[in-house]
Amino acid sequence: MMATLCSVVLAYCACAPALNPSQDVSQYAHTAWKIRDGFAKGEITSIAQTPDGYLWLGTQFGLLRFDGVRNTPWEPTPKQHLRSNRILSLLAARDGTLWIGTWNGLASWKDGKLTQYRELDGHYIFKLLQDRDGAIWAGGMRIENPVGRLCAIHNGDVHCHGDDGSLGRNIRGLYQDSNGDLWVGVLGGLWRWKPGPPKFYPLAGQPDGIQALGEDTDGVLLVGWNGGIKRFADGKTQPYELPGFELKSRVRSMFRDRNGGLWIGTRNSSGLLTW
Repeated sequence: MMATLCSVVLAYCACAPALNPSQDVSQYAHTAWKIRDGFAKGEITSIAQTPDGYLWLGTQFGLLRFDGVRNTPWEPTPKQHLRSNRILSLLAARDGTLWIGTWNGLASWKDGKLTQYRELDGHYIFKLLQDRDGAIWAGGMRIENPVGRLCAIHNGDVHCHGDDGSLGRNIRGLYQDSNGDLWVGVLGGLWRWKPGPPKFYPLAGQPDGIQALGEDTDGVLLVGWNGGIKRFADGKTQPYELPGFELKSRVRSMFRDRNGGLWIGTRNSSGLLTW
């Protein structure tokens, strides 16, 4: 598979707003760095930016630090190593800590120190999120005897859920909405994890589980579907219409930008869409 990292900027403004969805990407200054040109090995699976401005790129063969011109393979000190070089998820926390979810466990990197979280050894870490209170949430799957696990890390303490199998086989979606509700996407539907006691809403027909979660302009939860997007309220779903476009692809990610535009990442030929 050929992977490419693209940077799109407004060349005339140092503090550019989100891209205007009415314009084509070719109308902006852009640069592409390609694997065939020696930029990186394998697929770029995740991207995060720390407060110092560096972009961190998770790949199938390790972690890269990119300064906008060149990338450098990240190497901790000789006595510190990730348990796996296959990176699945990245999160830049508000305090500058880089959280690294791998094919075998979770780690964090700050001020030259790598911290491993043994409670998540032997786990695929698919999703990472920082909530309003500063806690880090990690969602994934135990490798042996596969079962989904959801863990919260706060002030170094780790609390995990799902050992009883209640979260199904894996966790593929995490989202905190504007009301502060934490949503967890799993194979059979959605959990509203907090506030209050966790509550499960079954949503059938998603072969890889609920991965993409977002929010409509009126605060209603949006759920990426196998062939579109649904509005989810009071335990029921309704179609989410994209005017002038019929979305048939598997929705893998959603992001609402600061100007209200909805960005949609899909599985196949539809690529990246914005509304």
